[in-house]
Amino acid sequence: MIKRILVWDVPTRVFHWLQALSFAAAYLTAFSERSRNYHVALGFILLGLLVFRLLWGFVGTRYARFRSFLFNPKEIVAYLLALAKGKPAHYLGHTPVGSVAIWILMSLGIFICVTGVLALQDDASDVVVQMHGVATNVMLGVIVLHLIGVVMSSILHRENLVAAMLTGFKPAKSGEGIQRSYTWLGVLMVVAVVIFWFAYVRKPLG
Repeated sequence: MIKRILVWDVPTRVFHWLQALSFAAAYLTAFSERSRNYHVALGFILLGLLVFRLLWGFVGTRYARFRSFLFNPKEIVAYLLALAKGKPAHYLGHTPVGSVAIWILMSLGIFICVTGVLALQDDASDVVVQMHGVATNVMLGVIVLHLIGVVMSSILHRENLVAAMLTGFKPAKSGEGIQRSYTWLGVLMVVAVVIFWFAYVRKPLG
């Protein structure tokens, strides 16, 4: 029996949208010294979100755990071939290709945050600053490809993946959904981000 079931818990959804928002805002505030505090604050927020996601990948709900989207190269190639034919297998959680995008985005995000922190140091080298900028542009490209993949998958599977990441629900067989949404944790994440934001942006430019 097909019905709407809960797939994405609240912390996973909050992470997803806050990650997207913080990266986009950090990118837009990277070109002016006047917005430096905002840019740095957004970078630290992104780093905190990524640290949380690494932990949640081990202790979170079924589809948020890393083991739910660990695919070998053979499975990824098979999915790509099926995708080219317009008949990809359906996954409740991340698809093999989607999982590749997630791993790349998380890795790039961590690299960008680390090089960003290093770039704040008085003795930061030009190489570190350049790596930070290059990695940011690469991540922007991966995001564009990820969005294209989301649109294609939504069309081929006839399901709105954006809406699913907003509501947490997908149409599937009963018994395959998660039991707890951990709303309290998602709310705590938002509160922590808001408190950090207002506390940090009041700091004078260093």
